[in-house]
Amino acid sequence: MSDNGATRGQPRVALITCAELPELDPDDRLVLGPLAARGVHVDRVVWDAPDIDWSGYELAVLRSTWDYAPRREEFVTWAATVPHLANPAEVVRWNTDKRYLGELADAGVPTVPTEWVPPGGSWQPATDGEYVIKPAISAGSLDTGRYDLADPAQRELARRHVARLGAAGRFTMVQPYLTAVDTVGETALLFLAGPDGLRFSHAIRKGAVLTGPDQETTELFRTEKIAARTPGPVERETAERVLAALPGGTDRLLYARVDLIPGSDGAPVLVELELTEPSLFLAYDAGAAGRLADAIVGRLS
Repeated sequence: MSDNGATRGQPRVALITCAELPELDPDDRLVLGPLAARGVHVDRVVWDAPDIDWSGYELAVLRSTWDYAPRREEFVTWAATVPHLANPAEVVRWNTDKRYLGELADAGVPTVPTEWVPPGGSWQPATDGEYVIKPAISAGSLDTGRYDLADPAQRELARRHVARLGAAGRFTMVQPYLTAVDTVGETALLFLAGPDGLRFSHAIRKGAVLTGPDQETTELFRTEKIAARTPGPVERETAERVLAALPGGTDRLLYARVDLIPGSDGAPVLVELELTEPSLFLAYDAGAAGRLADAIVGRLS
């Protein structure tokens, strides 16, 4: 939808969402006022809406496109047709399959240890320890469960979860549950484009979301417990290492979110690098919406 009529010469930006959130996620709406104040005309556009002239926008910004996971190939094919897409289509293709974690681990980035089970592959659960099972292509912590493999009933549920994902043609990730998420929580560090590249903007703490085996749902995402957080120097350094290892560099990125949890030795490890449609948690820092608006304007010049 169009927020107002564009005046002659006014730059036009599309903030891209999904049909379930045609007005954008409430957090994303916080950037609308700052963009208007900077003279930018904004349309809120559903990514798979028919007959959209994407060439009419100086910039198209991926935001709450959270319904893509079940049809990821359609989504990445569409992204390749959109000129001036942020973040760009090649980044979208790379980042929407979490097997990128393996590439980053090979590059020396500390990541959550991950066992990858291909479709049709066999998986034998351990007999103790807590593990997280999720698909390599997913959003909003959906199709994800936490299992205590010392419990025979949960061990069988874990086996069925892997089998269900495999039968649907999906790669499965099996990771140890990082217990620090229950106490320290997960730190999400947000980076926004500036004149000299990506700059740290702000950070938040996310509490534990997974309480047990996967409960299949049709919701877009699981509700999270969020609070503002000041990251420590080791978290900042780890996030910078993650971004430095990104194939193709970071100059082409409008935003990035680096999600970290302390590992078994207390040092932060990468859980996810969100470059496609991350929640930016603008409400948790007074200047964040303005900084995002500045980043967008910077891409228009």
